[in-house]
Amino acid sequence: LHQDHVVTLESKPANVEGIGAYTIRDLVKNALRMRPDRIIVGECRSGEALDMLQAMNTGHDGSMTTVHANSTEDVIKRLEVLVLMALDLPIVSIHRQIASAIDIVVQITRLPGGKRKVSQISEIAGYDADRGQLVTRDIYSFRDGEVLHPTGYLPTFIDSLIDKNLLKLEFLYGGDVK
Repeated sequence: LHQDHVVTLESKPANVEGIGAYTIRDLVKNALRMRPDRIIVGECRSGEALDMLQAMNTGHDGSMTTVHANSTEDVIKRLEVLVLMALDLPIVSIHRQIASAIDIVVQITRLPGGKRKVSQISEIAGYDADRGQLVTRDIYSFRDGEVLHPTGYLPTFIDSLIDKNLLKLEFLYGGDVK
């Protein structure tokens, strides 16, 4: 991605002597020192998930990454494990970090034949302390094996998107909206 104000960093394995490695975790920490507006990591597979959550919680809105999981609920479970690879934290602390850092989960599914489609878009709507779990709400779900359908749920951050001109009501409802 060759754009103004974009810095690309790549991880690197250690050499044959076992030195010189740059992990994704190292890169996320170094990226934070550059005072970026946002950080995009191709895939979190280890403790860098904790660093990403912390970055997302400290003014780096719009940051994103990918995690291999089969559903929104599995993303949460996977993030728990990945964060625990970095630091032994109570699950409640991890859940609160996730609730504060992540607005939306976009699930991509590989269909028979190898084609990929967005199959679910969900909001992380908060943390329910009484139940000890994150609250998720589907915004769009995959039905009929073909198409995403709106569930009727409007995410809590929708007003913010409209106020910033990032989303038009016409897109949600079609036609003229007054």
